[in-house]
Amino acid sequence: MAHLYLLSVFLSLLLSISPSLSSNSEGNALHALRSRLSDPTNALQSWDPALVNPCTWFHVVCDSNSHVTRLDLGNSNISGTLGPELGQLKHLKYLELYRNDIGGKIPKELGNLKNLVSMDMYGNKFEGEIPKSFAKLKSLIFLRLNNNKLSGSIPRELTTLKELKVFDVSNNDLCGTIPVDGPFASFPMESFVNNRLNGPELKGLVPYDFGC
Repeated sequence: MAHLYLLSVFLSLLLSISPSLSSNSEGNALHALRSRLSDPTNALQSWDPALVNPCTWFHVVCDSNSHVTRLDLGNSNISGTLGPELGQLKHLKYLELYRNDIGGKIPKELGNLKNLVSMDMYGNKFEGEIPKSFAKLKSLIFLRLNNNKLSGSIPRELTTLKELKVFDVSNNDLCGTIPVDGPFASFPMESFVNNRLNGPELKGLVPYDFGC
């Protein structure tokens, strides 16, 4: 009987601290992000690693379980790069990094954010290819990567994103052809302008990465 009581106490204690452990992990990930960024206007001043719970930080929104669900850093005058640690924010639904000066490659680990609904990273200096791992973001509705320096072809894996309603990669340096399957059948051509794209894919006639 005593063993059962001790087990019950242990489980209750574990459940009570698990949100804190999760918050600490997410806080560590956000602090690692901060260390990669230049922040001349102190938008991230409240991101204090001594505070276990990042839900008290500005530009961070959490749910009732203290999980980070939204990162609002749009138009914050920050620069630098992103790292793989962002992929640890497993409960994130909104990643808003638009209109900054962030560069480098987009980490493939962002494909681990399986609850993500919106990714707005337009108006930066991201370069390299669009990660194929984005195909794992099955809840994604908005993906805006326009006005960057992205290159390579549009990953055909993205045609499996059935919930995707808005997709914009205009004003980059993308090449190849435009997908025509899945949600891409309904995206306007304005979403693809000012790239090196060769128009809609002609299946069986030319490779999808024709011109790359």
